[in-house]
Amino acid sequence: MLYGAMKVTVGGSLKLAFRPWVEGLEHVPAEGPAILASNHLSFSDSFFLPAVLDRKVTFIAKAEYFNTPGIKGRLTAAFFKGVGQLPVDRSGARGAGEAAIKSGIEVLERGELFGIYPEGTRSPDGRLYRGKPGGLARVALATGAPVIPVAMIDTEKIQPPGKVVPKLMRPGIRIGEPLDFTRYQGMEHDRFVLRAVTDEVMYEIMKLSGQEYVDMYATAMKRQIAEAAKAEKEAGRAARAALAQAEKEQAAKEKAAERDRPGEQRSEP
Repeated sequence: MLYGAMKVTVGGSLKLAFRPWVEGLEHVPAEGPAILASNHLSFSDSFFLPAVLDRKVTFIAKAEYFNTPGIKGRLTAAFFKGVGQLPVDRSGARGAGEAAIKSGIEVLERGELFGIYPEGTRSPDGRLYRGKPGGLARVALATGAPVIPVAMIDTEKIQPPGKVVPKLMRPGIRIGEPLDFTRYQGMEHDRFVLRAVTDEVMYEIMKLSGQEYVDMYATAMKRQIAEAAKAEKEAGRAARAALAQAEKEQAAKEKAAERDRPGEQRSEP
């Protein structure tokens, strides 16, 4: 009931304001379980994709969205539940992964659509990063559900970091043909199989999105960016301190020179 209401209000507003274009809707089954594996460019991805589908899509969201105290926290929790988000505690990496897998399996066992971002986090620079094999592949092999690759296009341009007001433009959604991995069922604990399944899905997403592929995890790139920014900040601080010290020393030298300079000789009357 709440999802339907949110789909009409939020989804309808998004479609009216941004007019997203869609290709490949025929690849999403009218019924039965399926996994929608998408690239991740923006916070809004989890809203635009459900907005263009007739069926409910359930994504994973961090638990903080659901357990923040106060009126604002309750409203936020209601909103995320209404748009089909499931809370997962990410305080422990392994525990979070297991919780996400369990939640995904439960959604698919109900015959519903499960949405997942194989990169594990939003792209820091618009490129496509290496998929994490734990969640997507394990859920697919445990359930036998088909994996439908999805490419979100230009959603990161709607509200770049630091921008409060979104830019009104048309994002795109390109949906590929379902991928069948039932040949690997029962092998969800084989890391080589998990890697192969994930890489195949990421390759299809890359073809759909046209993104440049980077063979490293997005989380590692974000750490590199953060470390580089920190180093640049510290270098700037050190440069400013050195400049201030140099100016201080120069001022001291000039003051000493002024003090040691002989006074002007007076002429006799």
